[in-house]
Amino acid sequence: MKVDLHCHSYYSDGKHSPAFLISRAIANDLTHLAITDHDCTTAFGTTAEIDQRIELISGVEISCNWQGKEIHIVGLCIDPLQPQLVRLMTQQQSSRHTRMLQMDEKLQALGTSGLAEYCGSLPSQSYTRNHVANFLVEQGISKNHQKAFKNFLGKRGRIYVDYNWCNMEEAINTIHIAKGLAVLAHPGRYPLGKRQLEALLDDFASAQGDALEVSYGNIDLPTKVKLCELANSRQLYYSVGSDFHDDDAHWTDLGKFPPLDAIAKKNAIWEHSGWHSW
Repeated sequence: MKVDLHCHSYYSDGKHSPAFLISRAIANDLTHLAITDHDCTTAFGTTAEIDQRIELISGVEISCNWQGKEIHIVGLCIDPLQPQLVRLMTQQQSSRHTRMLQMDEKLQALGTSGLAEYCGSLPSQSYTRNHVANFLVEQGISKNHQKAFKNFLGKRGRIYVDYNWCNMEEAINTIHIAKGLAVLAHPGRYPLGKRQLEALLDDFASAQGDALEVSYGNIDLPTKVKLCELANSRQLYYSVGSDFHDDDAHWTDLGKFPPLDAIAKKNAIWEHSGWHSW
């Protein structure tokens, strides 16, 4: 069993279609793939002809607010048509659209127009700051993504607009109502100190979260070991995923992350009683 339980299509901020992701996963010898677009499940309405060589797991990545910090909860094995999930996705996408329009207004005040038209031309259903960064780079306003975030999109950036996400408990509850499993995504990437990270994991476990993403693209071995320890101490399952967005990003690919060892696999999320596919 070779899995990747975290990747993105062009329906959120990935570069590629769901069909490309499935083809790429098969080429990389994966047996299971979860497409987990940001606040969007559109990918699962476009994959009627699934290659029998791979099992597609329906998923989503929900942006949440936790103590003034943005965190991400991946939902796996969800029913993408469950009404409460659909309502939350509609709400989150609306917040993303409003945020983008507010950034567009700020950008116009600086003398650059066209962001709203640019985003509207994309297949994305969930606009992100990555889309805005792409626009800034394409317009020659920023040299690269890093400078776009530093100068324009970070909290001190010239067109920054605060987010308006659901809270973590609502995300986890909605995933469970949709018959899914809730995973705290890439915990080592949040700007949290040791005590804050442990507090986040405590709150996640108290809210009945199911698993911790203990291995993902570019993670170092000490972090992976520590995350496994933190998950184990809170009786959380282990999940893994590349967080793949773009085949031009050569440092990551579908299935490219440190694998779980034989002992860790006993606590893998696919051993959870709620694991299934649609």
